[in-house]
Amino acid sequence: MSRIKVAVLFGGVSSEYEVSLQSATSVIKNIPADKYEVLPIGITKSGRWLYFPGDYDMIADGSYKTHPDCVGCAILPDRSKKGITKFLADGTTAFVAVDVVFPVLHGKNGEDGTIQGLLELSGIPYVGCDVISSANCMDKVVTKVLLEQAGIATTPFLWFTKYDMDQFEQYKRQVAQKLGYPCFVKPVNAGSSVGVTKVSDESALKDAVLLAFTHDSKVLIEKNITAHEVECAVLGNRELIAGVPGEIVPEADFYDYEAKYISGTSKLLIPAGVPEDTLRQVQDIARRAFSTLGCTGLSRVDFFVGDDFIYLNEINTLPGFTSISMYPKMMDACGIPYPELCDRLIQLGLARAAQ
Repeated sequence: MSRIKVAVLFGGVSSEYEVSLQSATSVIKNIPADKYEVLPIGITKSGRWLYFPGDYDMIADGSYKTHPDCVGCAILPDRSKKGITKFLADGTTAFVAVDVVFPVLHGKNGEDGTIQGLLELSGIPYVGCDVISSANCMDKVVTKVLLEQAGIATTPFLWFTKYDMDQFEQYKRQVAQKLGYPCFVKPVNAGSSVGVTKVSDESALKDAVLLAFTHDSKVLIEKNITAHEVECAVLGNRELIAGVPGEIVPEADFYDYEAKYISGTSKLLIPAGVPEDTLRQVQDIARRAFSTLGCTGLSRVDFFVGDDFIYLNEINTLPGFTSISMYPKMMDACGIPYPELCDRLIQLGLARAAQ
């Protein structure tokens, strides 16, 4: 029986390019080789697509681009060509059929519905959330509005766009009145804590806002919450599995990009250090949020948990899949090891496409 061909997309035009390389390396190495044939496709920071036939370790350090057998490629929005078109050095093309795509792409152009839109046009099944759920979860403000309509509490917040900067003094007063200091300033459409600043007083607010605007045209300002930072992995299409919730105990002032992917010094507790009934509440809310936003396949749902509150912070539709990432660790804690997780995700993508 022939193996299922899985195109794994990695890299991307995103501030989370390097994270994607680490995640994809882990995913590729854990996809069961007896069942699946992996076709790696790297997307450079400039947006060039490369069919990569080399050693998978070259993905993690970014050297895959230098492999002599790399060739340009594309997935076309032509349903008669469900696969990869390779552009060969002699000016000819070659076609490789693909059964399913695993887009291991974080942030913009990966989690925001854009790559999902291309795959919908192509008719190729893919892992993870669809176009609208990806877009809704990527935009932190849209996420909060939809969740609040569903009766799910979120972190108190304000937001505005770069076109509102002429009213900055008004927004600054609102921050002081509604949120107070310290507070967090974030780009609305970004992840992995890129462009995020913890602001201790109003004198630092404008610089933090301007930094966030280098990553997105909308900025989110959230109240600082002193609480347990709890995450819950959700897996499934209709029948949902909520993994054992875990907790991040940052070594830094907050769980920033370096703590997530570079230093590895933050403590990861599974299960989270909260009462068992609270863990069950977190799992229930995570499943509700997953369904409310229309997610399928997978998402990681992040919370702030205090003695008398549970605030949903955000939903990540393609969370980190590195060797130190929480999503695979939480699923492993509920009896689904990494290789089985990859298998289930691919099968969920195929099942959704077949419906």
